[in-house]
Amino acid sequence: MTDSAATGRLPFALPRLGIGTAPLGGLFEPVGEEEAAATLRAATDARITYFDTAPRYGHGLAEQRLGRLLAPSGGTAPVISTKAGWLLRPQPDGSPGEVITDWTERGIRESLEASLTRLGRSSVDILYLHDPDDYPDEIRRTAYPAVRRLRDEGLIRAIGFGMNHSGPLASYVAEFEVDVVLIAGRFSLLDHEALTTLLPLCARTGTAVVVGGVFNTGLLADPSPGAMFNYRPVPAQALERARQCRALCEEYAVPLPAAAIQFPLLHPAVDSVVLGCRSAAEVTANAAAARFPVPDELWRRLAGAGFVPEQLLG
Repeated sequence: MTDSAATGRLPFALPRLGIGTAPLGGLFEPVGEEEAAATLRAATDARITYFDTAPRYGHGLAEQRLGRLLAPSGGTAPVISTKAGWLLRPQPDGSPGEVITDWTERGIRESLEASLTRLGRSSVDILYLHDPDDYPDEIRRTAYPAVRRLRDEGLIRAIGFGMNHSGPLASYVAEFEVDVVLIAGRFSLLDHEALTTLLPLCARTGTAVVVGGVFNTGLLADPSPGAMFNYRPVPAQALERARQCRALCEEYAVPLPAAAIQFPLLHPAVDSVVLGCRSAAEVTANAAAARFPVPDELWRRLAGAGFVPEQLLG
C-alpha cells in the first residue's frame, strides 16, 4: 500500500489510510478524553495523516477533540475533512440539543465556521455535504453554490459529498463538479453496490474516492454473533458469509481485517480508506492490517467465493 495518491480534481495528495472520528464522538458507546487522546496519538505515531470528522459526531465532540489533539505543530500538516448540511442547536444551558438540516448558503457557511472554531483552524482540506440523499433541489439551488464560494474564498480546498448509498451519490457526481466523494459501507467484501455505477463514473470524471465502513459496522473486523452489520444486529446470513470469508483468509494466515481494509484499494478509482477507531489498540491493529501482505492467490479464492469482483483482479 502506497502512502498517498493524487487524483483528478484534488489539488493535494490524499493519504491511502485515514481515521474516521465518529467513535471519538461516542458512536455506540462513550470514549473518554484520555482514550481519545491516546487514539489520535497512535494515529500520528503510525504516520496516518488523514482525519475525517463531522459536526454530527458527538454533537461537535469529535471535532473538538481532533482540534485539541492535532494542534498545528510545524510538522507535516494532516489532511482534514469535515461535513456540512446539519446544524447543531444546543440547549440554553450548553448541553447537546437537536440537530437540524440546513442546506441554505447561510446554513452551510455557519456549519463550516462552527467546525473551524471547534477544530482550531482557519480552513479545512475537504468539506463534504453530509447525507443529502433526499435533498437534490436544495443542493442544486443553494448548498452546492455555497460550497463553491467557500472554495473560492479559500476556506476549503475541495468539495465533496459524503453518503451511505451509491445511487444518489452517483447522481450528484454526474450533475456537479465534485472533487471527492466519501462512500460508506457500499464497497466492502460483503457489499459491492458502488462497483456498477459510482466507481466507473468517478474514474471518468477524475473524482477522488474515499471508502469508509469497510468492516460494515464491525462484522468484518470480528464476525461474532453479537456483531453489528450496517448499524443493526447482524442477520444470520451476513454472519455466515463473513465467517466464510474469514475461513478463507485463515487458510493463508491473513487476518480478515487485512483483506477488508485492502479490498477497496484494488479498484483503481479508490484513493483512500478511512477507518473508525475508538482506541489506540484499534489504530495500531488497523495500521498493521493495512500493510499486511495479502497473496494474490487469496484474492483469487475470495473472488471465486463472490467476495471480490473478478474484474478487479485483471
